[in-house]
Amino acid sequence: MDNIKGKVVVITGASGGLGEETARYLAEKGAAVVLGARRLEKLETIASDIRSKGGKAVILKTDVTNVEDVKALVNEGITSFGKIDVLVNNAGVMPLAPLAALKTDEWNKTIDVNIKGVLNGIAAALPIFQSQKSGHFINLSSIAGLKVSPGITVYSASKFAVRAISEGLRMEVGKDIRTTTITPGLIESELQFGSSDEASSQFIQQVYKDAIPAINIAKAVAYAIEQPADVDINELVIRPTSQEA
Repeated sequence: MDNIKGKVVVITGASGGLGEETARYLAEKGAAVVLGARRLEKLETIASDIRSKGGKAVILKTDVTNVEDVKALVNEGITSFGKIDVLVNNAGVMPLAPLAALKTDEWNKTIDVNIKGVLNGIAAALPIFQSQKSGHFINLSSIAGLKVSPGITVYSASKFAVRAISEGLRMEVGKDIRTTTITPGLIESELQFGSSDEASSQFIQQVYKDAIPAINIAKAVAYAIEQPADVDINELVIRPTSQEA
């Protein structure tokens, strides 16, 4: 199927990891990509690489905790390419620590980026999708959104929330608008370096030695997008064969 070529895909958290890999992969398949993240220099490098290979890419510095930033990113897609077809709510953080560490600032950041960031993406794109009677939300959850483990409680809560938001969104707007939840397990990304708690950081980096490349998530995103308009891939769980839970 050639349902990716010509589509306009907005991606948050596109300056590295899963977002960057997804942007590069979709651009290779003929999508125009609109890339948002806080690290503008990295976005510029990624977009330049995509353009040098004949792809289409625009960028905008974006903080997903600010709904106006996300609206501006979506509008950049419309201004540059005349429409948007897909929003990939990818931006996320993963600062892990036991609750007893009382890292309340990190709790708030996790909620602001992982939950409110997704809601801000919905707020930015939903009116446009409803107006054009088509569109596709792809929201990044996590295996931690399926099972809680010690030391990842707040992160798990945020990813359970993403799955709940996605399912509610699907039921509310599913006639014309598709909703996909991508649920990664151990995938190579910068998330493993986000913990200030030393013990948690050492543990997660040890666990991530079994991680598989981020291209596997990019291919999952592409699979969901390339389906016919009347096919909605609601959830995909991707993890290494060696990962038990």
